Amino acid sequence: MESEQLQTKRRKGIYLLPNLFTTAALFGGFYGIVAAMNGRFEQAAIAIFIAMILDGLDGRVARLTNTQTSFGAEYDSLADMVSFGLAPALIMYEWSLSSMAALGWQWGKLGWMVAFIYTAAAALRLARFNTQVGTADKRFFMGLPSPAAAACVVGFVWVSVDQGFSGKELAIPALVVTLLSGLLMVSNFLYSSFKEVDFKHKVPFAALLVAVLALMFASYDPPKVLFAGFIAYMLSGPVLSLLRKGKRPGKEPLPTTADSKDEEK
Repeated sequence: MESEQLQTKRRKGIYLLPNLFTTAALFGGFYGIVAAMNGRFEQAAIAIFIAMILDGLDGRVARLTNTQTSFGAEYDSLADMVSFGLAPALIMYEWSLSSMAALGWQWGKLGWMVAFIYTAAAALRLARFNTQVGTADKRFFMGLPSPAAAACVVGFVWVSVDQGFSGKELAIPALVVTLLSGLLMVSNFLYSSFKEVDFKHKVPFAALLVAVLALMFASYDPPKVLFAGFIAYMLSGPVLSLLRKGKRPGKEPLPTTADSKDEEK
């Protein structure tokens, strides 16, 4: 099988280039935590988005340079846990959820409990992926990928800070976004992996024009555009799963539990 062939391609040892990208993604998560501790929440959110880009590159670099190893795959999982599991929860807690203690000790406990639920959900998702690699349809993710969940959480922080809102003012919406993102990570909803998109062959001119317009639109107001895009993706899982069940009551394709990292790494 293809998955077994991919596993045999992984060699022992450590390669510098792909692991530099993984380390940079890990640093992005660490920097996001430090920035949030110092009250620089906009920089913290941007650091997580940069970590997402680097996380998407490390596996592709490993494939292109034929430097896939088991060490790289494990290192990537640990970096994902920090950058997309721990960092977003702490950023949200520092910015908003910690302020709920002013409403009473019960609310204060609820704030840190929701932050922990998000972190635990990210860990459970990565564990599920590591035990089920190569056993499902690569066209889908089962549950919201952790980088997308992180983007929803820190995107909310970035948009709110950009619009001049404080975390205390939006404590309840922040609680809902964090909890929903965490629960969707461990849900059974199907999310498109976009792996059917072919970047290696020719495309119509209109497709290139759409890509250019999308980049221009994102550059106009990055916080709002990125947050809106990832929220739409987060909601697409429940919506498309319900539509799929209505159209095809039979068996659905077995979804993958992969995060945004490449399985070949």
